[in-house]
Amino acid sequence: MVFTVTFNPSLDYVVAIDDFQLGMTNRTTSEQFYPGGKGINVSVMLKHLGVENTALGFIAGFTGDEISRKAQEVGVNSRFIRVDGGNSRINLKLRTNEGTEINGRGPFVSAEKVEKLLKNLDEIQDGDALVLAGSIAESVPDSIYRDILKRIDGKKVLTVVDATGDLLVNVLEYHPFLIKPNQHELEEVFQIKITDKSDIIYHARLLQKKGAKNVLVSLGGKGAILAADDGKVYDAAAPKGQLINGVGAGDSMVAGFLSGWMERHDYQHAFYMGVAAGSASAFSEYLAGKDDIERVYRQIVKEDM
Repeated sequence: MVFTVTFNPSLDYVVAIDDFQLGMTNRTTSEQFYPGGKGINVSVMLKHLGVENTALGFIAGFTGDEISRKAQEVGVNSRFIRVDGGNSRINLKLRTNEGTEINGRGPFVSAEKVEKLLKNLDEIQDGDALVLAGSIAESVPDSIYRDILKRIDGKKVLTVVDATGDLLVNVLEYHPFLIKPNQHELEEVFQIKITDKSDIIYHARLLQKKGAKNVLVSLGGKGAILAADDGKVYDAAAPKGQLINGVGAGDSMVAGFLSGWMERHDYQHAFYMGVAAGSASAFSEYLAGKDDIERVYRQIVKEDM
């Protein structure tokens, strides 16, 4: 079983606006509501790829009710913990040329509720996978990802962490199976400016030396690079297609990689599946379906031959 954890889920309000003008009244040309948060996006994509999973996290208020309903609507099994007071956040995603986002703060999560989640995670068994993804509520200690990996240390669990800053760095001593920084996040960790692929590979290798087994670096329109646990480096250019909605593309990459690894235990296949899932979602209105992912996967394999 795969478990995903989203500490700060959102109701994503995705709107398209032609010729957005700051300080003016702008009219939308389309709008959708989706269950959001990085872990939930991973859960949705895993479901699209036929991988059964359970989404864990915290919800609050009327927006939390809608997140739970929307997740169920797209087929995701969830065990969200309801917190008292406030509302789950609404994240506004402006589909303009710049792709502006305005993300809410989220509700207060008490220590008691965090402990309840940790006890739920005690159910994880050998052979399961755990995905920790995204930001955390301000009330949650920033050591929480590290605390979770420490708690399950000793179990044979595939752990995946998609986070930034200290949330990411602090887990490395527990040897996560996969971390997925993008180029900007890699620069943030090492306080440097990356200028070429050799810089990316070098710093991905440094993260491996610190404990990560596989480092998947997403490069947006430039593709992705994987420094794998088998000692090899895998590189893929971005597949050809029209960018429609970049929201959730990185989360789709995580889900695609995990699905591909669970399917064949082959790093190249997992990498291609990750790139295909991420790109297919970027070419879609919402997170891509399996047929679209397989079509992009075939394109990647053909171009690599």
